[in-house]
Amino acid sequence: MPSASEDNAWLRAMPWVFVLIWSTGFIVARYGMPHAPPMKFLAVRYALSILCFLPWIWLAAVKWPASRSQWLHLSVTGILMHAAYLGGVWAAVKAGMGSGLSALIVGLQPVLTAIWLSSVGGQGGDVSRRQWLGLLLGFAGLVLVVSHKFKGGGPGDTATWLNLSFAVLALLAITVGTLYQKRFVKPCDVRSANAVQLMAALAVTLPLALLENEPMQWNTELAGAMAWSVLGLTLGGSSLLYLLIQRGAAASVTSLMYLVPPCTALIAWVLFGEPITLTTVLGIALTAFGVSLVVRSSR
Repeated sequence: MPSASEDNAWLRAMPWVFVLIWSTGFIVARYGMPHAPPMKFLAVRYALSILCFLPWIWLAAVKWPASRSQWLHLSVTGILMHAAYLGGVWAAVKAGMGSGLSALIVGLQPVLTAIWLSSVGGQGGDVSRRQWLGLLLGFAGLVLVVSHKFKGGGPGDTATWLNLSFAVLALLAITVGTLYQKRFVKPCDVRSANAVQLMAALAVTLPLALLENEPMQWNTELAGAMAWSVLGLTLGGSSLLYLLIQRGAAASVTSLMYLVPPCTALIAWVLFGEPITLTTVLGIALTAFGVSLVVRSSR
């Protein structure tokens, strides 16, 4: 059995591991989207993930949620944090948004979460001047990056009102889903909880996938993107996110999330040649600083 110190060390490392895994999600979208429509890809991803979880649950004799209300709450979080969030991100990338910009927009989640918890959630009282300053700086940084992309960031790296709408939908979905899960979902086994969430996400995504006319063109890139999406992102990243929220370490994840956009932008520059201009660097730095002002604890 692991010692208490080993458990604590793993708990401290979990947010960092989660952020590293989470950053790859935007890169995988760029790899997969040229060869498949977003909803078809996600429907297959959810189905394969469920097929991985079910034998694991059966062999480990994992208990399913005990009440109908917990099934309902898990289903709601599954629709928000899988179907709506991933659907928004993948649709944005499919519509021409780059990995770095999509990560930057979704990376504003800590700002929305902190503002909500401070003003409504009863954790810290009203929003402070420092938090409002951070919010304005974060938004200004995003405007810098988006204004550059609207002028044309190259193939697969442009901003339009359509792909921005998809990215904002993803941002709102992951924010509301995280807050909803923390408020309503009672602690239960991460495997059965994830399976329920994925079933709900599949039920919503599959009808949309059937409406897409574009076929999936299976090749090495698409197969690799699918394999990592199932094994790394769903079984690994989503499970870690669930554990962190349930163990009360969501604040640690939030404080690290603003590291995702610069990491993603750097990887996208190396792999896809997405340009990193001075405006992009200044925008990302300004957004990261603004988010840090919002999420850090008041003295």
